[in-house]
Amino acid sequence: MTIGIDPGLHGAVAFYTSASLHVEDMPTFTLARGGKTKLDIDTHGLVRLLLDHRLATVYVEQVGAMPGQGVSSVFAFGKAFGIILGILAALGVPYNLVPPQRWKKALQVPAAKDGSRARASQLLPAHTEKWKLVKHDGRAEAVLIALYGHRLENGHAGATEKPQAHQPLQRGN
Repeated sequence: MTIGIDPGLHGAVAFYTSASLHVEDMPTFTLARGGKTKLDIDTHGLVRLLLDHRLATVYVEQVGAMPGQGVSSVFAFGKAFGIILGILAALGVPYNLVPPQRWKKALQVPAAKDGSRARASQLLPAHTEKWKLVKHDGRAEAVLIALYGHRLENGHAGATEKPQAHQPLQRGN
């Protein structure tokens, strides 16, 4: 099984094999802070989600701040990314960080706003219901990241460069 994660509060986690596909929105909950409601990663929910599946190598989109983002949104995004990497490390799961340019180029994802949903539908037409709404773009991206990782692991064309794997440390080292 190959796992793909589109990090962030509106991201998703995809579990892919050549015979099956399961995708879940990133587990979150709503908090009231300073008179506003904010989303936050449900860390326990993410751990449960990962432990409910046979863990294998995980591919996580390597993200960074985008021009025009506000300070609080960049901080929230970075916090979510750090939580995901921390959970993977704590569970002892090896993971690979994959820049979006790399997996999108390898899978020929169009640059259009809805490019990921469209390409996921082309590559996996039996599963289009999983990302039928615009708000499900995180699901499509997680699925494509998992598909990229699966192709990489199996030597398929279009995914030839092996990303740097982050292995968990062994106790006593």
